[in-house]
Amino acid sequence: MGLPSLNDVIAAIATPPGKGAVGIVRVSGNGSLELVSRLWQGKSPSRLRGGRFTYGKIRDPRTQEILDEALLLVFRGPHSYTGQDSAELHTHGSPAVLRRVLQTLFELGARPAQPGEFTLRAYLNGKMDLAQAEAVLSLVESESEAARRQALRGLSAGLSRRIAALSEQLFSLLAHIQAWLDYPEEGVEPARIHETLEPALREIQHLLATAPAGRIAQKGARIALVGAPNAGKSSLLNALLGYERAIVTPIPGTTRDYLEAPLEIAGVPLVAIDTAGLRETEDVVEQSGVERALQIAQEADLILYLADQSQPLPPPPALPWERTLKVATKADLPAAWSSAEYLEVSSQTGLGLEALRQHIHQRLLGEAPEGEIWVSNERHVEALRRAEAHLQEAQGAPEDLAGVSIEMALDALAEILGKDVSEEVIERVFRNFCVGK
Repeated sequence: MGLPSLNDVIAAIATPPGKGAVGIVRVSGNGSLELVSRLWQGKSPSRLRGGRFTYGKIRDPRTQEILDEALLLVFRGPHSYTGQDSAELHTHGSPAVLRRVLQTLFELGARPAQPGEFTLRAYLNGKMDLAQAEAVLSLVESESEAARRQALRGLSAGLSRRIAALSEQLFSLLAHIQAWLDYPEEGVEPARIHETLEPALREIQHLLATAPAGRIAQKGARIALVGAPNAGKSSLLNALLGYERAIVTPIPGTTRDYLEAPLEIAGVPLVAIDTAGLRETEDVVEQSGVERALQIAQEADLILYLADQSQPLPPPPALPWERTLKVATKADLPAAWSSAEYLEVSSQTGLGLEALRQHIHQRLLGEAPEGEIWVSNERHVEALRRAEAHLQEAQGAPEDLAGVSIEMALDALAEILGKDVSEEVIERVFRNFCVGK
Protein backbone atom coordinates (compact mmCIF):
# COMPACT_ATOMS: atom_id res chain seq x y z
CA MET A 1 0.00 0.00 0.00
CA GLY A 2 2.88 2.40 0.72
CA LEU A 3 3.21 5.26 3.14
CA PRO A 4 0.85 8.25 2.81
CA SER A 5 2.00 11.60 1.47
CA LEU A 6 3.53 13.96 4.00
CA ASN A 7 2.44 17.03 2.05
CA ASP A 8 -1.34 16.65 2.32
CA VAL A 9 -3.36 18.51 4.91
CA ILE A 10 -4.91 15.84 7.12
CA ALA A 11 -7.72 16.16 9.66
CA ALA A 12 -9.30 13.88 12.25
CA ILE A 13 -11.27 13.92 15.48
CA ALA A 14 -8.74 13.40 18.28
CA THR A 15 -11.15 12.76 21.17
CA PRO A 16 -12.96 9.46 21.91
CA PRO A 17 -16.38 8.73 20.38
CA GLY A 18 -19.44 9.82 22.32
CA LYS A 19 -20.56 12.96 24.12
CA GLY A 20 -18.20 15.03 26.23
CA ALA A 21 -17.56 18.50 27.55
CA VAL A 22 -14.91 19.19 24.89
CA GLY A 23 -14.08 17.69 21.53
CA ILE A 24 -10.92 18.21 19.52
CA VAL A 25 -10.43 18.21 15.77
CA ARG A 26 -6.76 18.03 14.78
CA VAL A 27 -5.33 19.36 11.50
CA SER A 28 -1.75 19.14 10.22
CA GLY A 29 0.24 19.59 7.04
CA ASN A 30 1.62 22.21 4.70
CA GLY A 31 -1.07 24.86 4.29
CA SER A 32 -3.10 23.65 7.28
CA LEU A 33 -3.28 27.10 8.92
CA GLU A 34 -4.47 28.71 5.69
CA LEU A 35 -7.15 26.03 5.34
CA VAL A 36 -8.34 26.49 8.95
CA SER A 37 -8.53 30.27 8.47
CA ARG A 38 -11.24 29.72 5.85
CA LEU A 39 -13.67 28.43 8.47
CA TRP A 40 -12.39 30.40 11.47
CA GLN A 41 -14.11 33.61 12.52
CA GLY A 42 -11.77 35.39 14.91
CA LYS A 43 -8.08 36.22 15.10
CA SER A 44 -6.35 34.81 12.03
CA PRO A 45 -4.39 31.58 12.64
CA SER A 46 -1.52 33.02 10.60
CA ARG A 47 -1.12 35.80 13.21
CA LEU A 48 -1.05 33.46 16.21
CA ARG A 49 2.18 32.43 17.87
CA GLY A 50 2.74 28.72 18.27
CA GLY A 51 1.25 27.22 21.41
CA ARG A 52 -1.32 29.99 21.88
CA PHE A 53 -5.12 29.73 22.14
CA THR A 54 -7.62 32.15 20.72
CA TYR A 55 -11.40 32.28 21.04
CA GLY A 56 -13.71 32.54 18.05
CA LYS A 57 -16.39 30.83 16.00
CA ILE A 58 -16.37 28.11 13.40
CA ARG A 59 -18.50 28.81 10.37
CA ASP A 60 -19.26 27.04 7.13
CA PRO A 61 -17.75 29.38 4.48
CA ARG A 62 -20.27 28.28 1.86
CA THR A 63 -23.42 28.98 3.87
CA GLN A 64 -21.97 31.31 6.55
CA GLU A 65 -23.70 29.13 9.15
CA ILE A 66 -22.06 29.22 12.58
CA LEU A 67 -21.18 25.64 13.53
CA ASP A 68 -19.90 26.27 17.07
CA GLU A 69 -18.08 28.62 19.38
CA ALA A 70 -14.61 27.24 19.97
CA LEU A 71 -10.96 27.66 20.89
CA LEU A 72 -8.20 27.47 18.30
CA LEU A 73 -4.72 26.26 19.24
CA VAL A 74 -1.91 26.72 16.73
CA PHE A 75 1.43 24.89 16.51
CA ARG A 76 4.12 25.99 14.11
CA GLY A 77 6.52 23.57 12.49
CA PRO A 78 9.08 22.32 13.09
CA HIS A 79 8.25 22.95 16.78
CA SER A 80 5.09 20.84 16.77
CA TYR A 81 4.13 17.23 17.40
CA THR A 82 4.21 16.35 13.70
CA GLY A 83 7.01 18.74 12.78
CA GLN A 84 4.57 20.63 10.53
CA ASP A 85 2.21 23.56 10.95
CA SER A 86 -0.76 22.17 12.87
CA ALA A 87 -3.94 23.35 14.55
CA GLU A 88 -6.50 22.03 16.99
CA LEU A 89 -10.12 23.17 17.10
CA HIS A 90 -11.49 22.70 20.63
CA THR A 91 -15.26 22.57 20.27
CA HIS A 92 -18.12 21.44 22.46
CA GLY A 93 -18.04 17.66 22.72
CA SER A 94 -21.16 16.95 20.68
CA PRO A 95 -20.65 14.19 18.08
CA ALA A 96 -22.82 16.21 15.67
CA VAL A 97 -20.61 19.30 16.07
CA LEU A 98 -17.40 17.32 15.61
CA ARG A 99 -18.69 15.51 12.53
CA ARG A 100 -19.86 18.75 10.92
CA VAL A 101 -16.56 20.56 11.59
CA LEU A 102 -14.58 17.62 10.23
CA GLN A 103 -16.77 17.35 7.14
CA THR A 104 -16.33 21.08 6.46
CA LEU A 105 -12.54 20.66 6.64
CA PHE A 106 -12.76 17.84 4.12
CA GLU A 107 -14.86 19.98 1.79
CA LEU A 108 -12.21 22.71 2.01
CA GLY A 109 -9.45 20.34 0.89
CA ALA A 110 -8.21 18.33 3.86
CA ARG A 111 -8.22 14.56 3.63
CA PRO A 112 -9.06 12.06 6.39
CA ALA A 113 -6.03 11.10 8.46
CA GLN A 114 -5.10 7.45 8.45
CA PRO A 115 -4.71 5.59 11.78
CA GLY A 116 -1.68 6.96 13.59
CA GLU A 117 -0.79 9.34 10.77
CA PHE A 118 -0.06 12.30 13.05
CA THR A 119 2.47 10.20 14.97
CA LEU A 120 3.75 8.70 11.70
CA ARG A 121 4.55 12.21 10.51
CA ALA A 122 6.31 12.91 13.81
CA TYR A 123 8.48 9.82 13.18
CA LEU A 124 9.16 10.54 9.52
CA ASN A 125 9.98 14.18 10.29
CA GLY A 126 12.51 13.16 12.95
CA LYS A 127 10.51 14.31 15.98
CA MET A 128 10.76 10.84 17.54
CA ASP A 129 12.19 7.43 16.70
CA LEU A 130 10.12 4.31 16.08
CA ALA A 131 10.48 3.04 19.65
CA GLN A 132 9.10 6.33 20.95
CA ALA A 133 6.24 6.17 18.46
CA GLU A 134 5.34 2.71 19.76
CA ALA A 135 5.47 4.12 23.29
CA VAL A 136 2.82 6.66 22.24
CA LEU A 137 0.48 3.78 21.38
CA SER A 138 1.34 2.02 24.64
CA LEU A 139 0.57 5.19 26.59
CA VAL A 140 -2.79 5.60 24.85
CA GLU A 141 -3.67 1.96 25.55
CA SER A 142 -2.31 1.83 29.13
CA GLU A 143 -4.92 0.72 31.65
CA SER A 144 -2.75 0.48 34.76
CA GLU A 145 -0.23 2.57 36.63
CA ALA A 146 2.64 0.24 35.72
CA ALA A 147 1.74 0.39 32.02
CA ARG A 148 1.50 4.18 32.16
CA ARG A 149 4.89 4.53 33.85
CA GLN A 150 6.62 2.23 31.38
CA ALA A 151 5.02 3.83 28.32
CA LEU A 152 6.05 7.27 29.52
CA ARG A 153 9.64 6.10 30.04
CA GLY A 154 9.62 4.82 26.47
CA LEU A 155 8.16 8.05 25.13
CA SER A 156 10.85 9.97 27.04
CA ALA A 157 13.48 7.95 25.11
CA GLY A 158 14.45 5.72 28.05
CA LEU A 159 14.88 2.67 25.80
CA SER A 160 16.14 4.72 22.85
CA ARG A 161 19.05 6.18 24.84
CA ARG A 162 20.15 2.75 26.04
CA ILE A 163 19.98 1.29 22.53
CA ALA A 164 21.89 4.30 21.14
CA ALA A 165 24.62 3.98 23.81
CA LEU A 166 24.91 0.25 23.14
CA SER A 167 25.15 0.85 19.39
CA GLU A 168 27.88 3.45 19.92
CA GLN A 169 30.00 0.90 21.83
CA LEU A 170 29.60 -1.63 19.04
CA PHE A 171 30.35 0.94 16.32
CA SER A 172 33.61 1.83 18.08
CA LEU A 173 34.59 -1.83 18.31
CA LEU A 174 33.69 -2.41 14.65
CA ALA A 175 35.79 0.60 13.59
CA HIS A 176 38.76 -0.76 15.57
CA ILE A 177 38.43 -4.18 13.96
CA GLN A 178 38.19 -2.61 10.52
CA ALA A 179 41.26 -0.44 11.11
CA TRP A 180 43.27 -3.46 12.30
CA LEU A 181 42.24 -5.47 9.21
CA ASP A 182 42.83 -2.66 6.70
CA TYR A 183 46.03 -1.13 8.08
CA PRO A 184 48.08 -3.86 9.79
CA GLU A 185 51.30 -2.05 8.92
CA GLU A 186 50.21 1.03 10.90
CA GLY A 187 50.67 -0.73 14.20
CA VAL A 188 46.98 -0.87 15.13
CA GLU A 189 46.60 -3.26 18.05
CA PRO A 190 44.17 -6.16 17.69
CA ALA A 191 40.77 -5.42 19.17
CA ARG A 192 39.93 -7.14 22.42
CA ILE A 193 36.68 -8.47 21.04
CA HIS A 194 35.69 -10.76 23.88
CA GLU A 195 36.35 -8.18 26.60
CA THR A 196 34.52 -5.44 24.72
CA LEU A 197 31.49 -7.56 23.84
CA GLU A 198 30.93 -8.81 27.39
CA PRO A 199 29.40 -5.55 28.73
CA ALA A 200 27.34 -5.18 25.53
CA LEU A 201 25.96 -8.68 25.94
CA ARG A 202 25.21 -8.06 29.60
CA GLU A 203 23.24 -4.93 28.68
CA ILE A 204 21.18 -6.80 26.08
CA GLN A 205 20.55 -9.68 28.46
CA HIS A 206 19.56 -7.23 31.19
CA LEU A 207 17.00 -5.65 28.87
CA LEU A 208 15.68 -9.05 27.80
CA ALA A 209 15.31 -10.06 31.46
CA THR A 210 12.76 -7.25 31.89
CA ALA A 211 10.57 -8.55 29.04
CA PRO A 212 8.29 -10.76 31.19
CA ALA A 213 7.64 -7.85 33.57
CA GLY A 214 7.13 -5.51 30.61
CA ARG A 215 4.59 -7.83 29.04
CA ILE A 216 2.66 -8.16 32.29
CA ALA A 217 2.75 -4.40 32.95
CA GLN A 218 1.33 -3.74 29.50
CA LYS A 219 -1.10 -6.65 29.04
CA GLY A 220 -1.73 -7.83 32.59
CA ALA A 221 -1.58 -11.29 34.14
CA ARG A 222 -4.02 -14.04 35.04
CA ILE A 223 -3.94 -15.51 38.55
CA ALA A 224 -5.75 -18.77 39.27
CA LEU A 225 -6.99 -19.49 42.80
CA VAL A 226 -7.10 -23.27 43.18
CA GLY A 227 -7.48 -25.67 46.09
CA ALA A 228 -9.83 -28.14 47.73
CA PRO A 229 -13.49 -27.22 48.38
CA ASN A 230 -13.85 -24.77 51.28
CA ALA A 231 -10.15 -23.87 51.13
CA GLY A 232 -11.16 -20.20 51.18
CA LYS A 233 -10.73 -19.33 47.49
CA SER A 234 -13.86 -17.20 47.19
CA SER A 235 -13.18 -15.48 50.51
CA LEU A 236 -9.61 -14.63 49.45
CA LEU A 237 -10.83 -13.34 46.09
CA ASN A 238 -13.27 -11.00 47.87
CA ALA A 239 -10.55 -9.89 50.31
CA LEU A 240 -8.12 -9.05 47.49
CA LEU A 241 -10.83 -7.17 45.60
CA GLY A 242 -12.10 -5.30 48.64
CA TYR A 243 -15.74 -6.12 47.87
CA GLU A 244 -18.05 -9.14 47.67
CA ARG A 245 -17.66 -10.61 44.20
CA ALA A 246 -17.90 -14.35 44.89
CA ILE A 247 -20.55 -16.19 46.91
CA VAL A 248 -19.13 -17.54 50.17
CA THR A 249 -20.85 -20.36 52.09
CA PRO A 250 -19.67 -23.10 54.47
CA ILE A 251 -21.07 -25.69 52.03
CA PRO A 252 -18.28 -27.43 50.07
CA GLY A 253 -18.53 -27.20 46.28
CA THR A 254 -20.40 -23.87 46.09
CA THR A 255 -18.22 -22.78 43.15
CA ARG A 256 -18.76 -25.20 40.27
CA ASP A 257 -17.62 -22.94 37.48
CA TYR A 258 -14.91 -20.29 37.39
CA LEU A 259 -15.36 -16.62 38.23
CA GLU A 260 -13.13 -13.82 36.94
CA ALA A 261 -12.57 -10.41 38.50
CA PRO A 262 -10.12 -7.62 37.55
CA LEU A 263 -7.89 -6.03 40.16
CA GLU A 264 -4.64 -4.10 40.37
CA ILE A 265 -1.72 -4.85 42.67
CA ALA A 266 1.14 -2.32 42.91
CA GLY A 267 0.06 -0.79 39.61
CA VAL A 268 -0.03 -4.12 37.75
CA PRO A 269 -3.32 -5.12 36.05
CA LEU A 270 -4.47 -8.62 37.01
CA VAL A 271 -7.41 -10.92 36.47
CA ALA A 272 -8.04 -13.18 39.48
CA ILE A 273 -9.92 -16.41 38.73
CA ASP A 274 -11.84 -18.25 41.44
CA THR A 275 -12.12 -21.90 40.41
CA ALA A 276 -14.09 -24.97 41.48
CA GLY A 277 -12.73 -26.95 44.44
CA LEU A 278 -10.38 -29.79 43.53
CA ARG A 279 -11.66 -33.17 44.71
CA GLU A 280 -12.80 -36.56 43.45
CA THR A 281 -16.55 -36.45 42.72
CA GLU A 282 -19.26 -38.42 40.95
CA ASP A 283 -21.22 -35.25 40.19
CA VAL A 284 -20.84 -34.66 36.44
CA VAL A 285 -21.26 -30.88 36.73
CA GLU A 286 -18.76 -30.57 39.58
CA GLN A 287 -16.34 -32.89 37.78
CA SER A 288 -16.45 -30.62 34.75
CA GLY A 289 -15.67 -27.67 37.03
CA VAL A 290 -12.64 -29.49 38.50
CA GLU A 291 -11.30 -30.25 35.02
CA ARG A 292 -11.77 -26.64 34.01
CA ALA A 293 -10.02 -25.45 37.19
CA LEU A 294 -6.95 -27.55 36.37
CA GLN A 295 -6.95 -26.25 32.78
CA ILE A 296 -7.16 -22.64 33.99
CA ALA A 297 -4.25 -23.31 36.36
CA GLN A 298 -2.13 -24.63 33.49
CA GLU A 299 -2.75 -21.47 31.46
CA ALA A 300 -2.39 -18.92 34.29
CA ASP A 301 0.64 -16.68 34.74
CA LEU A 302 0.59 -17.39 38.49
CA ILE A 303 -1.28 -19.94 40.59
CA LEU A 304 -2.30 -19.44 44.18
CA TYR A 305 -2.69 -22.91 45.70
CA LEU A 306 -4.86 -22.54 48.80
CA ALA A 307 -4.96 -25.01 51.67
CA ASP A 308 -7.11 -24.61 54.80
CA GLN A 309 -4.69 -24.46 57.74
CA SER A 310 -7.42 -25.38 60.20
CA GLN A 311 -7.96 -28.77 58.52
CA PRO A 312 -5.56 -31.64 57.71
CA LEU A 313 -3.33 -30.81 54.75
CA PRO A 314 -4.70 -32.54 51.63
CA PRO A 315 -2.43 -34.34 49.14
CA PRO A 316 -1.14 -31.80 46.61
CA PRO A 317 -2.67 -31.85 43.11
CA ALA A 318 -0.65 -31.98 39.90
CA LEU A 319 0.21 -28.33 39.31
CA PRO A 320 3.11 -26.46 37.65
CA TRP A 321 4.73 -25.69 41.01
CA GLU A 322 7.44 -23.48 39.51
CA ARG A 323 4.80 -20.77 39.03
CA THR A 324 2.68 -21.59 42.05
CA LEU A 325 2.51 -19.67 45.32
CA LYS A 326 1.37 -21.79 48.29
CA VAL A 327 -1.09 -20.07 50.63
CA ALA A 328 -2.31 -21.31 54.02
CA THR A 329 -5.78 -19.84 54.56
CA LYS A 330 -7.91 -19.28 57.69
CA ALA A 331 -4.84 -18.34 59.72
CA ASP A 332 -7.17 -16.80 62.32
CA LEU A 333 -8.29 -20.33 63.37
CA PRO A 334 -6.29 -22.93 65.35
CA ALA A 335 -3.75 -24.52 63.02
CA ALA A 336 -3.82 -28.24 62.20
CA TRP A 337 -0.46 -27.97 60.44
CA SER A 338 2.23 -25.46 59.61
CA SER A 339 4.81 -25.20 56.83
CA ALA A 340 7.45 -22.64 55.90
CA GLU A 341 6.52 -23.19 52.24
CA TYR A 342 3.09 -21.64 52.79
CA LEU A 343 2.23 -17.98 53.26
CA GLU A 344 -0.32 -17.61 56.05
CA VAL A 345 -3.36 -15.38 55.43
CA SER A 346 -6.76 -14.72 56.92
CA SER A 347 -9.48 -13.28 54.71
CA GLN A 348 -11.50 -12.48 57.85
CA THR A 349 -8.92 -10.43 59.75
CA GLY A 350 -6.69 -9.33 56.85
CA LEU A 351 -3.66 -11.10 58.35
CA GLY A 352 -1.00 -11.69 55.68
CA LEU A 353 -2.93 -10.04 52.83
CA GLU A 354 -0.38 -7.27 52.28
CA ALA A 355 2.46 -9.80 52.35
CA LEU A 356 0.53 -11.89 49.82
CA ARG A 357 0.16 -8.89 47.51
CA GLN A 358 3.91 -8.26 47.74
CA HIS A 359 4.67 -11.90 46.95
CA ILE A 360 2.32 -11.82 43.94
CA HIS A 361 4.00 -8.65 42.69
CA GLN A 362 7.48 -10.12 43.13
CA ARG A 363 6.62 -13.46 41.51
CA LEU A 364 5.08 -11.79 38.48
CA LEU A 365 7.67 -9.05 37.91
CA GLY A 366 10.72 -10.88 39.19
CA GLU A 367 13.83 -8.75 39.63
CA ALA A 368 12.93 -6.13 37.01
CA PRO A 369 14.10 -2.79 38.51
CA GLU A 370 11.14 -0.53 39.30
CA GLY A 371 12.81 2.68 38.11
CA GLU A 372 14.07 1.36 34.77
CA ILE A 373 12.56 0.91 31.35
CA TRP A 374 11.07 -2.55 30.77
CA VAL A 375 10.97 -4.04 27.29
CA SER A 376 7.28 -4.69 26.61
CA ASN A 377 7.15 -4.71 22.81
CA GLU A 378 7.50 -8.07 21.05
CA ARG A 379 9.22 -6.41 18.08
CA HIS A 380 11.90 -5.05 20.43
CA VAL A 381 12.30 -8.42 22.17
CA GLU A 382 12.81 -10.20 18.84
CA ALA A 383 15.39 -7.63 17.68
CA LEU A 384 17.29 -7.84 20.98
CA ARG A 385 17.39 -11.63 20.76
CA ARG A 386 18.85 -11.44 17.26
CA ALA A 387 21.43 -8.90 18.42
CA GLU A 388 22.35 -11.17 21.36
CA ALA A 389 22.79 -14.18 19.06
CA HIS A 390 25.01 -12.23 16.64
CA LEU A 391 27.23 -10.91 19.44
CA GLN A 392 27.59 -14.42 20.87
CA GLU A 393 28.71 -15.56 17.40
CA ALA A 394 31.23 -12.72 17.28
CA GLN A 395 32.83 -13.65 20.60
CA GLY A 396 34.53 -16.79 19.35
CA ALA A 397 35.03 -15.82 15.71
CA PRO A 398 38.16 -14.51 13.93
CA GLU A 399 38.30 -10.73 13.49
CA ASP A 400 36.86 -10.57 9.95
CA LEU A 401 33.89 -12.82 10.76
CA ALA A 402 33.40 -11.13 14.11
CA GLY A 403 33.03 -7.82 12.29
CA VAL A 404 30.26 -9.27 10.12
CA SER A 405 28.39 -10.56 13.19
CA ILE A 406 28.73 -7.20 14.96
CA GLU A 407 27.34 -5.43 11.88
CA MET A 408 24.33 -7.76 11.92
CA ALA A 409 23.82 -7.05 15.64
CA LEU A 410 23.92 -3.32 14.89
CA ASP A 411 21.31 -3.77 12.16
CA ALA A 412 19.03 -5.54 14.64
CA LEU A 413 19.42 -2.73 17.20
CA ALA A 414 18.81 -0.10 14.50
CA GLU A 415 15.45 -1.72 13.73
CA ILE A 416 14.26 -0.92 17.26
CA LEU A 417 14.80 2.79 16.64
CA GLY A 418 13.36 2.60 13.13
CA LYS A 419 16.58 3.19 11.19
CA ASP A 420 16.62 1.59 7.74
CA VAL A 421 13.44 -0.38 8.32
CA SER A 422 11.08 -1.37 5.55
CA GLU A 423 7.77 0.31 4.82
CA GLU A 424 6.10 -2.97 5.79
CA VAL A 425 7.50 -2.70 9.33
CA ILE A 426 6.41 0.94 9.62
CA GLU A 427 2.91 0.14 8.37
CA ARG A 428 2.66 -2.76 10.81
CA VAL A 429 3.56 -0.48 13.73
CA PHE A 430 1.11 2.28 12.87
CA ARG A 431 -1.88 0.21 11.77
CA ASN A 432 -2.78 -0.38 15.43
CA PHE A 433 -3.07 3.34 16.23
CA CYS A 434 -6.40 5.10 16.47
CA VAL A 435 -7.37 7.77 13.96
CA GLY A 436 -6.44 11.20 15.29
CA LYS A 437 -3.23 10.19 17.07
